[in-house]
Amino acid sequence: ILFGDLGESFIYQQPVFELITQHIPATLELAFFSLMVAVILSIPLGILSALRKDTPLDYFTMIVALFGVAIPNFWLGPMLILTFSLKFGWLPVSGRGTWLHYILPAITIGTALASILSRMTRNSILDQLHANHVYTARARGLKEPVVILKHVLRNAATPLLTIISLQFGVLLTGAVITERIYDWPGLGYLTLEALHNRDYPVIQGCILTFALTYLIINIVTDILYSVVDPRMNLDK
Repeated sequence: ILFGDLGESFIYQQPVFELITQHIPATLELAFFSLMVAVILSIPLGILSALRKDTPLDYFTMIVALFGVAIPNFWLGPMLILTFSLKFGWLPVSGRGTWLHYILPAITIGTALASILSRMTRNSILDQLHANHVYTARARGLKEPVVILKHVLRNAATPLLTIISLQFGVLLTGAVITERIYDWPGLGYLTLEALHNRDYPVIQGCILTFALTYLIINIVTDILYSVVDPRMNLDK
């Protein structure tokens, strides 16, 4: 392991390390775009839901979030393919080439994350709206958008950062089914192929990569805490 020697694949007749380095860029790209989809959808919805608490908009947002969590990827993926690829012909069915190939897989993975993140955003914003520093900011005459962006959202960012970081690890390691649906040549696809072919060195290498990914993401998250909240000291 220290020298990058993870064995040789029984099927591909290549070093496992080379196979992982060939497939991991595709997984990283898909995880990044899925995270962007989730953040773009969830943060504005979570803020609006918190600011309009107990209104029809709040109820509608939470119902949509509930469906987003409940719908599994192995159902949503084929439904998107049937609708936007086979019926309308707008997007490619599978593969990795142009930017159009990223849309359906990113939506499939990002939908569930957006649902979780929107609920967390709503709860975090609600906790901060009644904090003393928010009342003080309003008493100073600051405009409401400034209060929300500078004093509410920034202080609510720490729990959101935790969820985003951990879910990014899930995106890297949990996109196995989605990659198989769209024939996406990533690490998840490689793992399923290795399991199907009983290619044990590749299976071990992929699982080790997944574990290291979680460790690295947790370390980076701890470092980012001190950036988001200066009150946190990494020396303690």
